[in-house]
Amino acid sequence: MPVTMDHRNRLPAYSGCVGSLPDAELVVAFLNTLDEEDHTDVLDDPALWLAWLTEHDGPPDTGAADAAVADPATLDAEFARSHRDALRAAVADRAGELPAAAVRVRLDAGTPVLDAADPVGRVLAAAVRLAVAGEWDRVKICPADDCRWAFYDRSRNHSRTWCSMEMCGNRAKARQWRQRRRR
Repeated sequence: MPVTMDHRNRLPAYSGCVGSLPDAELVVAFLNTLDEEDHTDVLDDPALWLAWLTEHDGPPDTGAADAAVADPATLDAEFARSHRDALRAAVADRAGELPAAAVRVRLDAGTPVLDAADPVGRVLAAAVRLAVAGEWDRVKICPADDCRWAFYDRSRNHSRTWCSMEMCGNRAKARQWRQRRRR
């Protein structure tokens, strides 16, 4: 008598997320403060930069005990832009130099934890945690010249190329098809 066994995985589908998703979301959001498709940069407008900081738990607190948080330099758009550009270059596998930032290590219940006093430092700490967790290569930038949007690759084998297959991927594949048809 044949025996059949049902070996279905009852766990939800694998999303490619190992555990540093909040860090990935913060890094990707920071990289996407530059929108090459719309030709906008959040760092060009102090009100938009402050709104971005507020949305990502980084607004300056002038009453804070930590002087670095109250320092206007933490809102310096040029400082943030230099770090964002260096991180975008790193994601795109281009060599670059990352300017110094205030990132420190503190002990939390006996465990070393990366911490930062300013918003850019928090992004850099998140990027370091992604690298240490082996997830840095999942942060990618869309190769479409008119897009260049950063995204987190949740595919199982790290093979995602486009920010959106429906938009950028489809356009690139249609362009390649038209070029092949012309030949």
